[in-house]
Amino acid sequence: MAAVAAALILAAFALAYRFYARFLGDRIYDDRQDFVTPAHELEDGMDYVPTQRAVLFGHHFTSIAGAAPIIGPCVAAYWGWGPALAWVVLGTIFMGAAHDFGALVASVHEKGRSIADIAANTVSRRTRILFMCFVLVLIWLVLAVFAMAIAGLFVSQPTSVIPINVQIIVAIVIGWLVYKRKVKLLVPSLIALAVLYFFVWVGTKVPVDFVAMGFDEHGVTTAWIFFLLVYSAIASLLPVWLLLQPRDYINSHQLLVGLGLLFLGVLIAHPNFDAPIFRTAEEGAPPIFPILFVTIACGAISGFHGLVASGTTSKQVDRLSDTRMIGYGGMLGEGSLALASTLAAVAGIGLVGACALPGQGVVENLSWAVYYDSWEHAGGNKAAAFVLGGGAFLEAVGLSAELSRTLMAVLVIAFAATSLDTAVRIQRFILAELGTAMRIKSLTNPYIATLGAIVPAMYLALAETPDPATGQAKAVGWVLWPIFGASNQLLAALTLMTLSLYFFAKKRNVWPLVIPMVLVMSVAGLALLTNLQDFIAQGNVPLVALASLMLVLLLWMVIEGVAAARRSVSLRR
Repeated sequence: MAAVAAALILAAFALAYRFYARFLGDRIYDDRQDFVTPAHELEDGMDYVPTQRAVLFGHHFTSIAGAAPIIGPCVAAYWGWGPALAWVVLGTIFMGAAHDFGALVASVHEKGRSIADIAANTVSRRTRILFMCFVLVLIWLVLAVFAMAIAGLFVSQPTSVIPINVQIIVAIVIGWLVYKRKVKLLVPSLIALAVLYFFVWVGTKVPVDFVAMGFDEHGVTTAWIFFLLVYSAIASLLPVWLLLQPRDYINSHQLLVGLGLLFLGVLIAHPNFDAPIFRTAEEGAPPIFPILFVTIACGAISGFHGLVASGTTSKQVDRLSDTRMIGYGGMLGEGSLALASTLAAVAGIGLVGACALPGQGVVENLSWAVYYDSWEHAGGNKAAAFVLGGGAFLEAVGLSAELSRTLMAVLVIAFAATSLDTAVRIQRFILAELGTAMRIKSLTNPYIATLGAIVPAMYLALAETPDPATGQAKAVGWVLWPIFGASNQLLAALTLMTLSLYFFAKKRNVWPLVIPMVLVMSVAGLALLTNLQDFIAQGNVPLVALASLMLVLLLWMVIEGVAAARRSVSLRR
């Protein structure tokens, strides 16, 4: 049953790329124009670098595919497999991919400016400042939580430490060979892929477990967070061709192979769905509507993707016609990852025997009913369902249990790490644009902007505060994380609003953008209201303030958007 569902959904993605992406490209985005892209016009060897389509697809895909499209579907499987798969499919095809494609095309037309900066001319100058402030807070939260998630996986899966860090060295060597020695990329990248898989095996034999060496677990986690954020800062200041491009391209090979093995495992194991098609939320769990939609988040549509598309990817596009594969195709890759994560949670979990769960200890015979016995466990176990259920699929292919779980952990960390690198770079660009808009010259300095990107994120990741929901001390970033799903989709809705106005001014049919905008804005707004009620009941003052502020910003920007739409209509008459 799960194998049939996987085949049908992958076929739907292929048909969507063949027909719907062409419709969007021909009728709205006009992506077949021939003009000089910012990568050529503003080429600087640092951020603006013309890049082969396949290489840039690898960078874009791995940058948008962070931990969220893995964690979100794993948590959303609590409500059964039907709603989760339906939202992944419909959201990816008609909303997320259209959003990413449009943000990339618009930014290429506007000399690589971010979608927040484009909003200044499209909506209003006030909107640009609001948009940028909204983006800054969201990226700081993403940086903090992704760094904490990776650090936690390094501690819990010490077999992943060596293969993940070897990638950095291999990527720099590949970047130097390709751009300085003019070596063709394909063969070195395939060799690099083999080297990385060899070190995955090495990692299973030589785990780097500092806790087992006698170090304090909290201290080890803190050290890894500090290392990851400092590394990301350095990586964001290096020329894009030296580390970011080659690492993401190699990672895309690794991740596509990993996804291929997962789906092959589904076909071989041919599991039934261990979960029901639909489950009514029990007492203490949030309602399926609208919370399911913002829980899956990046697996269907994500505002963060628009930041990647308009923040780094647009500065590297060689030809406008490349944007269809990179923007629309990249989101289909993300949807495929969300599909694999959902299947691992609702079908693969039933193939797992004895294991240890983060929130439940050792379980002798794992099943969906055991893993999802409560909402607290569903949310607390996060990506464990992907590692365990996906590992069971890989075992069906013939890999050992230890190697399978290491490979799954490496996939999760690799996705999150590439997003971490890219997010710091995007934050540097956003701070520079904000500095230009507000005439704060120091923010346009790349070193000062990079410090501005990582220092607040480091505070969110390392500082602790009592969690109003439980009373336990938690990192500030984890306490604020419940707001991420709704705020991320709110950002996507505001991006769709900007794109609708942008292409309407070019006299295009923008209904395929307006309809998703209204749906996503409504869902995100309702989710924020639902969250706000919970935060008030918990007495969670910081989240009450943050959710209220976002609702005010939403209302303000909708008013600005309606005013801009009226101006555009008047001009067209």
